[in-house]
Amino acid sequence: MSRSLFVGQKEYFPGIDRIAYEGPGSDNPLSFKAYDQTRVVAGKTMEEHLRFAVAYWHTFCGGGGDPFGPGTRNYAWDTGSTPMDSARMKVDAAFEFFTKLNVPFYCFHDRDMAPEGDSVAESEANLQTLVGLAKERQDASGMRLLWGTANLFSNPRYMNGGATNPNFPVVAHAGAQVKAALEATVALGGQNYVFWGGREGYASLFNTDTKRELEHFACFLTMARDYGRSIGFEGTFLIEPKPMEPMYHQYDVDAQTVIGFLRHHGLDQDFKLNIEANHATLAGHSSEHDLQMCVDAGMLGSIDANRGNPQNGWDTDQFPTNMYDCVHNMIVVLQAGGLGQGGFNFDAKIRRESTDLEDLFLGHIGGMDAYARALVIADRIVSDGRLEELKAARYASFAEADAQRFEAGELNLSDLREIAANNPEPALESGKQERVENLINDYMFS
Repeated sequence: MSRSLFVGQKEYFPGIDRIAYEGPGSDNPLSFKAYDQTRVVAGKTMEEHLRFAVAYWHTFCGGGGDPFGPGTRNYAWDTGSTPMDSARMKVDAAFEFFTKLNVPFYCFHDRDMAPEGDSVAESEANLQTLVGLAKERQDASGMRLLWGTANLFSNPRYMNGGATNPNFPVVAHAGAQVKAALEATVALGGQNYVFWGGREGYASLFNTDTKRELEHFACFLTMARDYGRSIGFEGTFLIEPKPMEPMYHQYDVDAQTVIGFLRHHGLDQDFKLNIEANHATLAGHSSEHDLQMCVDAGMLGSIDANRGNPQNGWDTDQFPTNMYDCVHNMIVVLQAGGLGQGGFNFDAKIRRESTDLEDLFLGHIGGMDAYARALVIADRIVSDGRLEELKAARYASFAEADAQRFEAGELNLSDLREIAANNPEPALESGKQERVENLINDYMFS
């Protein structure tokens, strides 16, 4: 899709032009070596496969602070005379960045874009004002919104959660905020709407009615779905699993937990999952595991592309530059037929020690090139067919008549006992794990 370069009255990234594909031979750090948006792979362009998005919060709201110290970066868009002035400047800086990076999408929380007011009405008015400005910038640049969401975790009122809070007035505030965020998403043509329950969980089991809170969560999501549909939202509602942090135990621990919750409450027709790589690893899984669980359930919606630090036990949100992770994820996505109206959102932040404006571009360029390379490699692996042949060979015995009856639900335990008694001891069948790992390596490094 053709997008116009947006630069407002003030240029926030001077000296940086639109990032272009220059190929693997380029020594220009501000260029793509692998991501050629028009290159066709497996019948679609790279842009159509990957649908990259920039996360508003990390890129424009993150100053480099951590639990042990304040921020290390001071941005020009944070120098307005009022919070609303800074918010307007931030919109211009964001759209300049989006179009210079040449991504098709962005994502935001309501409080990233507009400051919270002193009342519900003032907060709503602030958001409406900034959404109007963002809509003008979208129209001028051709940028699109991948998804919107509401921040139900930062304000102290949400210390015990939003939808699952034991204090009903807090639940009401959460509902008001989601209502406004849904309206903003619709106004901006958002293709999805995300729920990330950062504090939807509990710290102590023995002062918490978990059954009641989970029922409240389902009720809240049902209300959000119904309101979204009533105002014309035709996109997908997404839930983003995470096992902990900031809450000690979060209800949306991992993909399988969320899938079971949605099915139990009859929400699986409207909701899918947004899988964040670093959240999956915090849950003790690989990111490709959670992606595959979603694919198996028909509920893969979108991906937050990042990685964690294996030496740290928290959500470090680093840019995804581990090629094994990217290739493994892309194999699952390609075999599933793609992400539909989801995409790869860079829920990632540059390191606290990275203090130059160009570092914001370098982080995204690295992630985009990594997934572009992974797309090409994964396509070669999937197209080759040997991976699927090895997998199919492990289940060859299920082509036999008794196995077919088992899969059709026509046998009982007594039948299985008779089959076992009338057949010799099963031979050990190799899983060929090393063969699979070597095959992926062959394509990664050939």
